[in-house]
Amino acid sequence: MIISASRRTDIPAFYSEWFMNRIRDGYLISRNPINRKPSKIILTPDVVDCIVFWTKNPIPMIPRLDELKDYMYYFQFTITPYGRDIEKNIPDKRSVIIPAFQELSDKIGPDRIIWRYDPIFISDKYNVEYHMEAFTEIAEKLKGYTKKCVFSYIDNYAWINNAMRNQGAREIGTKEMQDIAVWVRDIAKANGMSVATCSERIDLGSLGIDHNACIDKDLIERLTGGKVKNLKKYLEHDGQRDDCRCMISKEAGARNTCKNGCIYCYANDSSESLEKNISRYDSDAVCLCDVISPDEKVTDSPDMKSLIERDNQMTIFDIKIK
Repeated sequence: MIISASRRTDIPAFYSEWFMNRIRDGYLISRNPINRKPSKIILTPDVVDCIVFWTKNPIPMIPRLDELKDYMYYFQFTITPYGRDIEKNIPDKRSVIIPAFQELSDKIGPDRIIWRYDPIFISDKYNVEYHMEAFTEIAEKLKGYTKKCVFSYIDNYAWINNAMRNQGAREIGTKEMQDIAVWVRDIAKANGMSVATCSERIDLGSLGIDHNACIDKDLIERLTGGKVKNLKKYLEHDGQRDDCRCMISKEAGARNTCKNGCIYCYANDSSESLEKNISRYDSDAVCLCDVISPDEKVTDSPDMKSLIERDNQMTIFDIKIK
């Protein structure tokens, strides 16, 4: 079983204490974002094969990584070139975020930290030349600290479009996407990184750029030293975008709880819900920024079992954090 922590919010940045308390107690409760039904997810090491963290600022979690010593995990770490007009609450990239990436990589290794440069949008301020210069600067600073860069172009969500239009974002044509992809590929390669896209319909295979799986079967097998069993069964699931290549996972987070303030965020669609949910945060609660009422029925999440068949060889799982 894979834990996603989280596509819906930035758990390392804002809810590390809550997550570590859930690890300590061995379970959490997560709501289905559509029907709001709560389900219990077991978090014990015997069923959790890997935890995938998604973050723009892991600093609050870094001192607590030893609490995850019995788990395999890796980070999807987003660093973009945008200022606080776009990402309102992200600390300074040069002085805070890039050094945090380097520190995290030093602790867990470059195989377990993936740089996300997404989403890419184009405007008069954030034009192609700006992206090229910024991407080059970040890639050079991350050289040796990661082996992979994942990028994407901004998605079309109704609540995002208006905000992005107000920022002067314009449509990116197919030819321009291809041109951007070429220099992303070349700059990344020059700094020791492979490149892939995330949930993109455009096929860049002819440019040597694959579609990415953020919850990545191949990476998880390399990290755990095992093989994923019955993969087809577990990939037949709803709720993912059509172009998503990820393995199925159990989601730990909740929508409308992320405080990064990124105007392109697909997981925050209501400022009122965001404020309400944040006000209910309790690090000891079983459900993130939510309350399970006594009359609600909590069911066990299905398929809470290991997907990995392991052999007796030493794997990266056996390497201790520095």
